[in-house]
Amino acid sequence: MKKKMGSVVLCSILVTTTLAGCSGAEPESGSGANPPAQADGPKLTEIPLPITKEPFTINYWRANDAKLTASLQNFGEVAAYKKKAELTGITAKFTHPPLGQQKDQFNLLIATNDLPDVIYYNWADAVGGPEKMIEDGRIIRLNELIDQYAPNLKKIIESDPDVKKQITLDDGTIYMFPLMKLDALKLNATTGLILRKDWLNKLGLKEPATIDEWYSVLKAFKEKDPNGNGKADELPFTGNWGPGNLTKLHDFAPAFGIIGGFMMKGDKVAFGPVEPEYKKFLEEMAKWYKEGLVDPEILTNDGKAFDYKVTNNLAGSYVGGVFSGMGKYYNLMKDQAGFELTGVPSALAPDGKSYAAFNLNQKVLTYGEAITSSASKDKQKYIVQWMDFNYSPQGHALFNFGIEGESYTKEGDKIKFSDTILKNPKGLTYDQALASYALSIMDGPINQDGKYVDALMFNQGQRDANANWMKQSPALTLPPIRLTVDEARQSTSIMSQVNTYINETMTAIISGKKPVSEYDTMVKTIKSMGIDEAIKVHQAAYDRYSKK
Repeated sequence: MKKKMGSVVLCSILVTTTLAGCSGAEPESGSGANPPAQADGPKLTEIPLPITKEPFTINYWRANDAKLTASLQNFGEVAAYKKKAELTGITAKFTHPPLGQQKDQFNLLIATNDLPDVIYYNWADAVGGPEKMIEDGRIIRLNELIDQYAPNLKKIIESDPDVKKQITLDDGTIYMFPLMKLDALKLNATTGLILRKDWLNKLGLKEPATIDEWYSVLKAFKEKDPNGNGKADELPFTGNWGPGNLTKLHDFAPAFGIIGGFMMKGDKVAFGPVEPEYKKFLEEMAKWYKEGLVDPEILTNDGKAFDYKVTNNLAGSYVGGVFSGMGKYYNLMKDQAGFELTGVPSALAPDGKSYAAFNLNQKVLTYGEAITSSASKDKQKYIVQWMDFNYSPQGHALFNFGIEGESYTKEGDKIKFSDTILKNPKGLTYDQALASYALSIMDGPINQDGKYVDALMFNQGQRDANANWMKQSPALTLPPIRLTVDEARQSTSIMSQVNTYINETMTAIISGKKPVSEYDTMVKTIKSMGIDEAIKVHQAAYDRYSKK
């Protein structure tokens, strides 16, 4: 599952992790170095199996995944892909760059003339975006091919207005078969604020709903020995964000009616850190830090340090997910009686609403598989059918849950994963085991099904957290707008300076190295760096999105 993106650090070429925009308008054909693919023959209403009587191989490039490599070498060995090859008559030969090197290797690959047939990538990371990739003849436009040969994806696009707005470029071009989350609210609301519920119960406290209640709870965690060891060693709020800055405290910014980056104020784009409410946010966080309510090692915690603090009853609250932040620790602490976690919505803003720090309604992500210009034209229609299979009922079940009877069973409308996944005999964790069967636990060209989340949440605390986080309003967050190449270049030039400066300055203010009064200077400096121009281009992109 992908992590949320709510902080200023992430404002670059694309505003969000989702793609904007489908419209009914047809883009101009024949422009650029790569004319649209041509489709002929009758339109398919379903994918024939096998797709072709003469089996062939698709050369396929994508990043690998550490969950998969715990037991397999490449995606071609995943049970879903093996079954797909059997059913369709088409096999994918996967090439993977070394883990962690996909961006550099992609840039090297795309600069050559020796492209594979299909590339799966986070196209937000492509220089110039997919628009540039199409203009340069690296990948092809898919509209006509989808209309003719992809009945399953076409049906989704035509039946869901959000997908229609999000799956294409601003000119109407569709260029990929994407990772989608039609059950967006459930799938996106899997991360949030987590507290030790057993500590709350021991101290007779209720779950905090306002920022003042959060302060009172954290103060009690620090002063009233909820871990019961007779020492004042509790860390009321901690985290594992990597070294450098305190931007993750932006999870508390919605309590002040703002978020830590570009945001919406009605139908106008704004930038949270220069809004007046941001100063109040800094004042509160600086108070928490000064009073020891924030872990003083929060800037240097790594995964092992964080695990130690949670499993040794030191961590009172943090930001985490239903799996990595809750399920993991329920398993590690299963021998400790009474250990209990709870997930709560963001603290109520002055208007009485709980706002999310990231868009909970994103349905189409920037990850997807595109056909390159190297794929032979006589095979493109078969490749499209092969790709569309993932969105068919059979492909949907296969790539979300794996092999029925092996990795899962059905119980009415519910999915139940087998012990092969949940209690793997080879010692694989549940996510590693599921990765050997399906894509849902990783990312891939599928419509991710919320039932896989339900099937993996084994504790009521996880289920309650997911339900609580779903209550947050996404009204402060930008929809999945797109910047043009020129807009992206201008915004990136500005935001590279702004983000670095904000991260350094807010960290210095919260940690007490600079006074809160420094905020006024901070706003003037950000203004001088051109933030108004960056807001302007984001507003233009938002206006285009709104007209679709």
